[in-house]
Amino acid sequence: MATIALDATYTVDREPTGVTVYCRRLIEALATLDKAHRFLLCYRLSRFGRRNQFLRPGNSSGPRGPAFCTKLYQEPLTFWLPWQAQLFHSLAQRPPAFTFQKEVVTVFDHFTLTGEDYFTPKFRQKFSALLLDAVSRSARTITLSQYTADQLEAHGGVPRERIRVIPAGVDPPKASMKVEERLRERTRLVGEGNEMVLSVGAIQTRKNTLNALRAVSMLPPCYKLVLAGGSGYGSESIYDFIRAEGLESRVIRLGYVPAERLSSLYQAASVLLFPSLGEGFGFPVLEAMAHGLPVVTSNVCSLPEVGGDAALYVDPRDPADIAQNVARAVEDDSLRDNLIRRGLARAREFTWRRTAEQTCDVYDEVLAM
Repeated sequence: MATIALDATYTVDREPTGVTVYCRRLIEALATLDKAHRFLLCYRLSRFGRRNQFLRPGNSSGPRGPAFCTKLYQEPLTFWLPWQAQLFHSLAQRPPAFTFQKEVVTVFDHFTLTGEDYFTPKFRQKFSALLLDAVSRSARTITLSQYTADQLEAHGGVPRERIRVIPAGVDPPKASMKVEERLRERTRLVGEGNEMVLSVGAIQTRKNTLNALRAVSMLPPCYKLVLAGGSGYGSESIYDFIRAEGLESRVIRLGYVPAERLSSLYQAASVLLFPSLGEGFGFPVLEAMAHGLPVVTSNVCSLPEVGGDAALYVDPRDPADIAQNVARAVEDDSLRDNLIRRGLARAREFTWRRTAEQTCDVYDEVLAM
């Protein structure tokens, strides 16, 4: 038995992102394994007061099951923490505040190292330095895709033998809407008889929101774009484009959407459009598939790896290609049914239990070193 510390700070984000989902569901899945390890859920001071929102995972289903407790994790107050754990797992691609005996880090993407157009110079400088520090200190680096593993080797100097690729999981919807409920929700959002093209994620340069807008503008007026996500880097130029092109009547901006609401959007939409220029994994692709929603996404980065044969792939820099495939996914009934069937099967391959089991294998590997 070993004591393993995890940075649980991001489990209590006020507006949960893919990182939050990963942290929560990994910890909850670890609790279902038949393992005798002890886990310390560590919260930075800024989030420690909110730890009761995710104090600990549910009861273990195994005969023994791991033990969990919470700890404050703040430099220099908790200088003693490295003596209480044999291993520390950073869940947000940044190094721990203290040096532990052994360390593991999960890296979601590499774009602070390579994406000059995706961040301010100050942001990129700060977080690329944190990422490089984290991977250099870690005995093993976990990535969610082979694409990210390849990029870390090429741009982060991480030896291939120190990288383990462990995909994230996806949850099926907690509640399924009836057909009439889906249509009613779609009508409420985009009007009767219109098609709802759903975009999930921050409105920003990297997510390629601008080309999503250009593509929708090429489609008949019945196609409406629903943007579910807050403002990110480059959003002002995107909003300027909407105004300049007179697209206000065809674009619905919802801002940040909580998980429960997002589930109903996936079920009400006609298609998910996710033409991102760069993703380390691409949670919305699997989430849409798990909800029975056809997916049109980019043919670059990790997205073909995640979507497999269950999505339509487009050149993210070609709005005409994007528009053509959105129309195919909506209007070709045979293709649409095939995408839905394949998508549901694809989503079932990605379970949080598998993620937890493979992550625990990494812990055991590092502890034996």
